[in-house]
Amino acid sequence: MFRENEEVLLDRDLDEEIQKRKDLVEEVKQLSGDNWQDTSKKLNQLKRRWKQISYWESAYEDQLEEEFNSYVDALYKKNRESNQMNAEKKEALIAEARKLMNTSDFKVGTNEMNELMNQWKAVGSADKETDDALWAQFNEARQVFFDRKHQNWEETKAKFAQAKEKKQELIEKAQALQESTEWQKTNDALKALLEEWKTVGNAGKEFDQELWQQFQAARQVFYERRNQYYDELHATQNQHYEAKAALVQQVQEIVDAKSYTKEHTERVRELQAQWKTIGSCGKEKEDEIWGQFRGLMDEYYSGLKQWNEERHNQWRQRMLDARKRKLELIDKQKRQLQYMKQDMVGLLSQRAIDDMQERMADKEDFIAELENDIKDIDEKLAK
Repeated sequence: MFRENEEVLLDRDLDEEIQKRKDLVEEVKQLSGDNWQDTSKKLNQLKRRWKQISYWESAYEDQLEEEFNSYVDALYKKNRESNQMNAEKKEALIAEARKLMNTSDFKVGTNEMNELMNQWKAVGSADKETDDALWAQFNEARQVFFDRKHQNWEETKAKFAQAKEKKQELIEKAQALQESTEWQKTNDALKALLEEWKTVGNAGKEFDQELWQQFQAARQVFYERRNQYYDELHATQNQHYEAKAALVQQVQEIVDAKSYTKEHTERVRELQAQWKTIGSCGKEKEDEIWGQFRGLMDEYYSGLKQWNEERHNQWRQRMLDARKRKLELIDKQKRQLQYMKQDMVGLLSQRAIDDMQERMADKEDFIAELENDIKDIDEKLAK
């Protein structure tokens, strides 16, 4: 009876131990192996628990152990494959980092290096020893890039400082010109300063915009003053233009009248004098309005000359006609004198003779008067 009970207890213990092994097989079967650190810890625990289970030397136990070990081996194999794949990924990232480490585009390079670091962190482990070796290579490539970036930044800061100093000098030069009234000369000088500004490099984000605003402010002071000056000048020139246009209109009316009286000539001269008192309209408008005024003046004086010549010719013709009439009259008077001398021979009374002589004397005086008139005409015509 005791022996039978003992056998029953032994069978029960064997079943319990087998169940434990089956439970461990199920547990190891559930491990994914994705997180090897966690998986490795659990495997070690499972293996310790497996070893703690009594071995009854049954075929089923051997079968379970073989199944358990197959799952364990599969996890180790998966981990080795994962390590190999991770190592290859990291080697690829190292190759990309080495390509980037000599780039001169530090902004793009920094973004891409940071992206490579993010990818590196996302890649799993390839075992500690391999990870350390690969990280040393990856970090070395990154360090080369960031050392070059730092050196470039130091050089850039030096260039920024030089550019800042040069731009401050240009600002001072522009400020020295902003109150100038030599409009064209100063405009040329400010243009030259602007061209020089364009050749100076960047002074850095911190200062460059502020420096540009100071430079522009200095230039703007001058240009606002210049614009105000020219606005006022143009307004004055427009007034001058309107005043001169009014004179042109008045001369035009006189020319159109074609009446070359003394009053008109004096008025034209007055308009010429007024023209000289009016300031400039600006070169373009001045040339235009002066051309109109001068043309009308030339037209008037040309007409006046022609009119005077016609008057002179008419006067000369009248003088010649008068001279001719006087010559004819002298000739007539002389013939009459001749006749009177002949008639006087037949006169008997002294009274008739005296009367004839008196009449002849009158005619001789008249002839002398006519000759004097002709002499006077000749003198006038000779002038």
